[in-house]
Amino acid sequence: MTTPILSLRDATISFGGKPLFEGLSVNVCPGDKVCLVGRNGSGKSTLLKCLSKMIDLDKGQRFAQPGTSIQYLAQDVLLPTGDTILNFVQRTSEQFMAEAILDRLQLQPDRLMDSLSGGERRRVALAQTLVAKADVLILDEPTNHLDLPTIEWLEDYLLQFRGGLITISHDRTFLEKVSTSTWWLDRGQLYTHQKGFSDYDIWSEQLLHDEERQMERLNTKLKLENEWLHYGVTARRKRNQGRLRQLHALRLERRERQSNQTGKVKLEGVDGNWGSKLAIEATQLSKSFEGRQIIKSFTTRILRGERIGFLGPNGAGKTTLVKMLVGKLAPDTGSIKMGPNIELIYFDQMRETLKPTDTLWQTLCPQGGDQIFVQGKPRHVVAYLKDFLFNEKQVLGRVSILSGGEKNRLALAKALAQPGNLLVLDEPTNDLDMDTLDLLIDLLSDYQGTLLVVSHDRDFLDKLTTSIIAVEGDGTAVEYVGGYADYVRQRPTTIATVAKKSASAKGAQKEKTRLSYNQQRELTQLPVLIEKLGQEISHIEAKLADPHFYEKHHQDFVRFTQELEQKRHQLDQAETRWLELEESVYL
Repeated sequence: MTTPILSLRDATISFGGKPLFEGLSVNVCPGDKVCLVGRNGSGKSTLLKCLSKMIDLDKGQRFAQPGTSIQYLAQDVLLPTGDTILNFVQRTSEQFMAEAILDRLQLQPDRLMDSLSGGERRRVALAQTLVAKADVLILDEPTNHLDLPTIEWLEDYLLQFRGGLITISHDRTFLEKVSTSTWWLDRGQLYTHQKGFSDYDIWSEQLLHDEERQMERLNTKLKLENEWLHYGVTARRKRNQGRLRQLHALRLERRERQSNQTGKVKLEGVDGNWGSKLAIEATQLSKSFEGRQIIKSFTTRILRGERIGFLGPNGAGKTTLVKMLVGKLAPDTGSIKMGPNIELIYFDQMRETLKPTDTLWQTLCPQGGDQIFVQGKPRHVVAYLKDFLFNEKQVLGRVSILSGGEKNRLALAKALAQPGNLLVLDEPTNDLDMDTLDLLIDLLSDYQGTLLVVSHDRDFLDKLTTSIIAVEGDGTAVEYVGGYADYVRQRPTTIATVAKKSASAKGAQKEKTRLSYNQQRELTQLPVLIEKLGQEISHIEAKLADPHFYEKHHQDFVRFTQELEQKRHQLDQAETRWLELEESVYL
């Protein structure tokens, strides 16, 4: 058995005389990759602070092997001023490592710390945490303020990390990729599971089922505070099955409609039939700022009830495109046509709709009373707030005392209670725990209007969207029918993408070796092979995208599907080898 390098024994922490958790014991060994899950307010961040020795235990013991280096990334970071990013980050590492990490986190080394935004300061803190030579990494929401390419890079980095890892994240896909074991902190008790997050739903549901059966035998009803658990866990699958079928039907409808428009530069005019269904029609939209092309010649048609996700690197122009589509920003060229009787609800990242001095009740009922209308139906304000996992004691409390996740929950509750049939959500998942994310997916799946959502949360996009619009950062925006997984499957892989990865990898190394003749020859031939495989993959994908191909050519469909997987595997191997050789080139 591997010797733990970090442990808690019979640990107890109390706030206001009430234990947050007590008698808690955990071990962390080299190579452990632990995800810590639980509802907001359950004590997850407090547990991480105990492990990192940021706070002392009320009772119990903390043990770390002598000489163990622990690096901790907190949710809220306080960084010094008056220094450059590079000087601050390289205090714990060599300069070339610091520069490489800063490049991947899209931070300019020579910028002064004083000028950074909140999101940039958090990325600086993450950079310093990663470059240090740590035996244990403790990361609290490391993916906050990162775009998808950077999150995927972070996943690869952590998978290669040989020390112990403990992380909190609301990003399910991130946890599924990096974790090998799970800790669940629930009502003061810590449950451990020797499998990663991908097994969490099944495992936690079984624990709750066993608990409920035990309480039934004792002739006891479940406590009120447990209601959210069964709403967020045990009923999830039954709800998801019907919604999944509905989502697939919507995706198929959009795919067929797009396939009928293939090759058309401009969408047809809106006739009477389209007019009743149309939400937004955009034709040849373009937008530039300070000489930089943000969006170039983008065309789409969005019908009522469709749910469109927008993704891309930070600064690529996702929010700009959404604002043009809903009429908040005028395009330089092109046209926007809105369907009749469209009413907009816009939820942005700043949460500016909340007043700190108001109560939760006043936030939803600013004119007084106790009733609100949600999608045309009256609801009592307390019952509606319970839907968003607030209890009765909180509804008369001030907004100012809420946590970041609770404020986000309240802002969403307010947005979804507004009358409107076109809902825009800009990064709605920040600071939400997983149960609130499940609740949000439920609410948005039932939403009868049209939804435009900007998000880096892959699981969220997979479960909700009928199509993805990828804003690439070079002016192009391309639509892919389906969720995030469908986007990954359909997007073309080009030599330019691989070359960009290689350029970043080169920055992380200073010492290179010369290639042999055979290696140099291989390096020259690989780009040709990569381009060829990419074209072959695109050709097969185009065939399989035909909704009638399966019915007419079943055997060919099976053969092409198998061939597609083989080609993708070959492409992955070729790209990996090309990167290895490129990184070895002597500079």
